Amino acid sequence: MYLDAVENHPTTEEAGRYGRVIESGRKTGQPIPEIYHLFAFRPQAAKHLGHLMQEVMRGTGALSAGWRELIAAWTSARNDCLF
Repeated sequence: MYLDAVENHPTTEEAGRYGRVIESGRKTGQPIPEIYHLFAFRPQAAKHLGHLMQEVMRGTGALSAGWRELIAAWTSARNDCLF
């Protein structure tokens, strides 16, 4: 991610579990999925994004949840993205 204000936003109690994951990753040198920075930066927006993701991945549709997961994993791998 190249949004300095988002990536370097101080994690606060309001950042919730994503803020804790970011802090833990920073302390241990573990990679942090970039989307976590956005979730910690705007927790209320993350809640809505999470609901959308659940509907897309688990809602009614022609593809099973397993196929959707497989497509998402393949796409992430092609983009060199942590999944």
